Amino acid sequence: MESTPGPAQLQASIEASEWLIRLQEDLHDQVVMAEFRAWISASPANKSAWAETRALAQFALSLEPSQNVSRAPASAASTRRPIRRWAAYAGALAVATCLALVVGPGLAIRLQSDLTTDVAESRQLELPDGSRITLAASSAIAVSFSADERRVSLLQGEAFFEVRRNPERPFRVIADDITTSVVGTSFDVRRDSSGVAVAVQEGIVEVSYSAGSRKDAERLTPGQAVKWTWRGQSTRADVPPGLVATWRQGQLVLHDQLLGDAVDQFRRYYRGTIVLADSALASKPITGAYNLSDPEEALRAMARVHGARVRQITPWMIVISSI
Repeated sequence: MESTPGPAQLQASIEASEWLIRLQEDLHDQVVMAEFRAWISASPANKSAWAETRALAQFALSLEPSQNVSRAPASAASTRRPIRRWAAYAGALAVATCLALVVGPGLAIRLQSDLTTDVAESRQLELPDGSRITLAASSAIAVSFSADERRVSLLQGEAFFEVRRNPERPFRVIADDITTSVVGTSFDVRRDSSGVAVAVQEGIVEVSYSAGSRKDAERLTPGQAVKWTWRGQSTRADVPPGLVATWRQGQLVLHDQLLGDAVDQFRRYYRGTIVLADSALASKPITGAYNLSDPEEALRAMARVHGARVRQITPWMIVISSI
């Protein structure tokens, strides 16, 4: 069975992709090369990620000859070659990142799910008990009903639930070690690389974390939200009920959310790869309302708040960095 890359592996792969970009710009810079060698030596995960990224990039580059490019005079060709090589590597990087981080886990999730959505797509499902689920972009769920329980596993992404009241059959949303339990209510659940966020529009919800012998829970009422990290840390917040799951109206409304989490959400609406090249930038807070139908402009607006830079390397890749 295929396994989903862990956080350390994902981070190493992202950093390897960033180095592939940077080395094309600063190949002859001795300081940059020294930094690169130090990064490679820092951990076996970095070394492995670099080897995999290079292999995938070289494979993608091997497909380039199928694209015919008219020849220019020698002087013009020598001028343009680095640009074409940059574009080729950037395109290869997009392919490499998608192959390494998206295709494998995506296929495994699809095999487990009952309902999935594509990039920038949402779908609605009515359950046998009359409850309704609206599935956000790039998301997946599996449904399991029994005589005494209604269970939905959120395998990826985000979903809004409108649950029919039935005290005899509790409704539970499972995301690994984090469980959201209700009798009848409306609420949103989102899972990303850092954990699970739950926001309540109506009713009362209990969100619990259970790993080994440890079990903790947070009780939420309308207008309240909680974020549980995969390590079991919880953070509560207030969210006006009318702003819960605004993605259903094509808007992403953020209030003091981490920029890294916001970028994670936009990845589900962008047909390509978004690389956040600065971990310090990822921890910056962001507040505002952004249009999900134009991810590039939304990312530029968020980056401007913190003086960051957004570069569209190819039609399929965006890099966000502090410089």
